[in-house]
Amino acid sequence: MRVPRHLMFLLAVGLIGAPVSAKPVTEGELRKHIEILASDAFEGRAPGTEGERKTLAYLEKQWAKAGLKPGARDASWYQPVELVRRGPKQANVQFFAKGEKIRVVGEDILLVGREAQYNVNGMPALFVGHGVNAQGAVVADVKGKLAFVLADDADFLPAELKPGRSRRNALVEAGAAGVVFISGEQFDFPVYRRAILSRPITWVGRDQRADVEGVVSPQYMVALVTAAGGDWDKLRVAARSPDYAGQSFGLTANLDIESDVERFSSNNIIGKIAGRKPGSGAVVFMGHWDHFGICRPDDAKDRICNGAVDNASGMAVLTEVAKRLGKARFDRDIYFVGTTAEEFGLIGARAFAADPVVPLDTIKVVLNIDTVAIAPKGAKVAIIGRGKTDLDDDIELVARKLRRKIEPSTDANAFIQRQDGWALTEKKVPALMVGGSFADLGKLEAFLRSDYHGPGDEVVETLQLGGAAEDADLHVELGRYFADTRKYKPKKAQMGTGE
Repeated sequence: MRVPRHLMFLLAVGLIGAPVSAKPVTEGELRKHIEILASDAFEGRAPGTEGERKTLAYLEKQWAKAGLKPGARDASWYQPVELVRRGPKQANVQFFAKGEKIRVVGEDILLVGREAQYNVNGMPALFVGHGVNAQGAVVADVKGKLAFVLADDADFLPAELKPGRSRRNALVEAGAAGVVFISGEQFDFPVYRRAILSRPITWVGRDQRADVEGVVSPQYMVALVTAAGGDWDKLRVAARSPDYAGQSFGLTANLDIESDVERFSSNNIIGKIAGRKPGSGAVVFMGHWDHFGICRPDDAKDRICNGAVDNASGMAVLTEVAKRLGKARFDRDIYFVGTTAEEFGLIGARAFAADPVVPLDTIKVVLNIDTVAIAPKGAKVAIIGRGKTDLDDDIELVARKLRRKIEPSTDANAFIQRQDGWALTEKKVPALMVGGSFADLGKLEAFLRSDYHGPGDEVVETLQLGGAAEDADLHVELGRYFADTRKYKPKKAQMGTGE
């Protein structure tokens, strides 16, 4: 790849040369942080637990020692994020056809209310296929009704509405009182059931829910539709049409739902290195500190999802980068953001993007660090977000100075919406993930199919930290590069930067 002319100029005049001397990050330094953050004593770092308190206390101490100052509002380290956790307790569900109670053979139905108690009689029920048509419009009048929607996506669906959550939101906005997903091939009933029983967390700022939500199995739908005198197979085939308009079951439902609803506060942690040139913008390093906590039943042999790779490794890298940048001064401000509840939908990052401590249009780059203990030493550098910003050449220039090889493909972009940077990308902020863990997707997928999000993601002797150490060094140099107004000049004028 040709080096762009503006970067050739910087090389020629010596503004980009050999990396500024710094002690390389070692595997031992990273392992020490990971052993603490992913220890059983931290209980898996779940938001709103003692594990959160210990995690934030540890990071605050390490970041302060590194030279960072509190970067949140009111000279605080912490940005509160209000959360709500919901799970099922018990439910009594009855269906009626023409006023007569019908018997449904099957127990594969799981419902959770928005509030702790929910009771309604005579709610009309209807089948809405995939929920929206090819134009993205909700397929039927769902206001005040119980909508049964297919969980699997369809080719005709607009890309932004293929995720079930997006279609659920469309139905809720249209006034659906209840949204019940019908599990399928992509997302089977046991997967949904485990997710609901885990009592997932929602951000209060985006708590868009129907009065009652849940999941049923295809077998339950066969029994329900058959009992009502219908044909489930015909309904399912009809729903394949891009113009499907939904169909009433001729049923009403009586629902008596008791749910476990807990509202609580968690925190992002934010540190700052103040720049020398006010108005020149900011660089943001980001990574999520949370994981799933105590994630298995009382009788399980190993109950804790420790999250060593995901994402104690990222917080270890973030901390060592802070140590190497925190004692210096740069032109631009540098922020370090540890986010909460990433595992539940990028919640902490979305909260930061919704109420940023630095104007979003002044941020030159967000570098998110997540799940870095995958690649060995010498791995190529891949970019999640390649081609989505004008920063690829700059990233590659810095990487090559460290003698890192480049992975030129856009394969890693498959993960672009699965990491915190996406919450900033949605706000038109240039956000990337850079490193070796995403260059070999085979290694990454092997982790995702094995220990990912389970008790097996813990500190072991074979924990791969060679690539993580090199990625830490790379992020040190990226921080120096983007925080220097001589080295990095935005190619397009950005409002509010003063440049």
